[in-house]
Amino acid sequence: MKARVYLLGLMFFCSACAAPSLRYKTEVNRLIAQGDFQTAAAKVEAKRPKMYARKDRALAYLDQAALLHDAGQTEKSDDLFAHAQDRMEELYTRSATRTAGQFLINDLTLPYSVADYERALTYFYRAMNFLDQNKLEDATVEVRRAVQFLDNLRGSKKKGYNDDPFVQYFASLIFESAGQLSDARICRTNALNAYKNLGGVLEVSAPEFSVPPDYDKYGEVILFHYNGLLPLKKSATVQFAWDRIYGILSSARETQNGLSPEVENALVSGFMGHAVTLAYPVLEPQHYAITSSFAQVNGQQYRLQKMADFSAAAKQDLEDRLPGIWFRAAARAVAKQVAAEQARQAARKAGKDDTVGDLAGLFMNVLGSATEKADTRQWFTLPAQIYMARLFLPPGTQNIRLLFRDGYGNIVGEHVFENVQIVRGQRIFLHYRTAK
Repeated sequence: MKARVYLLGLMFFCSACAAPSLRYKTEVNRLIAQGDFQTAAAKVEAKRPKMYARKDRALAYLDQAALLHDAGQTEKSDDLFAHAQDRMEELYTRSATRTAGQFLINDLTLPYSVADYERALTYFYRAMNFLDQNKLEDATVEVRRAVQFLDNLRGSKKKGYNDDPFVQYFASLIFESAGQLSDARICRTNALNAYKNLGGVLEVSAPEFSVPPDYDKYGEVILFHYNGLLPLKKSATVQFAWDRIYGILSSARETQNGLSPEVENALVSGFMGHAVTLAYPVLEPQHYAITSSFAQVNGQQYRLQKMADFSAAAKQDLEDRLPGIWFRAAARAVAKQVAAEQARQAARKAGKDDTVGDLAGLFMNVLGSATEKADTRQWFTLPAQIYMARLFLPPGTQNIRLLFRDGYGNIVGEHVFENVQIVRGQRIFLHYRTAK
């Protein structure tokens, strides 16, 4: 009886457990593809009360902050990134605790668990915001935080995403600009090692940039092209027989501290032969035509090289999470079925009528099914890829054309950085985003 009452209470609590809808994310992506980042950011802010639960405000900050960065609103963007990082730190200190709702309702009862690659990128974005404001010292502080985070990640994870080659390479550039050459060499080594070890998983390879022997006669432009749309998480369902549920739970004994005797007995004695529907997240690729880019300055061309592929990182992150997702979904199915059976037996006993008991059990089954939702939360306003070029240019004022190609090699768009001031011996950072 207690389990039934508890589950009913959590059903009402679950009304506050939701993820941004696929329709909403598609609408924001349409604005991103049009290059209207300001309107897209305003839409995220306007929809925050409806699309993001209070416990997921870090995710709302991230979605809006990236768009404000693309729109050139660097101070507002950084303020939101700072709030998001503070929230992530707060949640990290409580990550060891679990709520009953995660095992009785769905994964949406917990605050959004920011993926490691997403967290690493918050340092990149904040550093870029500071560079746009000519605050190299603040950018250096941010990449140092990134390196510390990645060092800790390598120490705690032996496989999967346990380092970020792009963020390491970017950090090496910032340290060089700040004159911290020892730190720069360490980061560059870490970057090359990470490209070697994770390049296959993250679908990138180590860049090959040419640095002229008399580079000190030039100024350098680091040019970033953020491209594409991240695959969107959506919910899918699959049916399992109860004997398969037993297998999922049993296979997870070692990592999930085993099954309780009550669950073992319930599975073996009560529910074999029945079927249950489980929900889980899948990634849906988003269409964009641009697949490469190059820069033109004074008739000379520079090919931008792919430095990061966040679509691949998102895929790897989901693959890493799936075993836990399946285990919790199976555990919830058992808990809900146990509660439904308890309700059925209690109603039969109270009303002395099998029909009343069956209706009570049916009601609990319907509620249990209604609350089984996949966790489709993600930092979806990230680009799919980042390309980069290093341009060594003579001092003076330069116009830099960035041109975009589709998969057939056709030029399908361009952007011009006008009147860029090149200073001998100095490095500047430029960025532009496309999603066509």
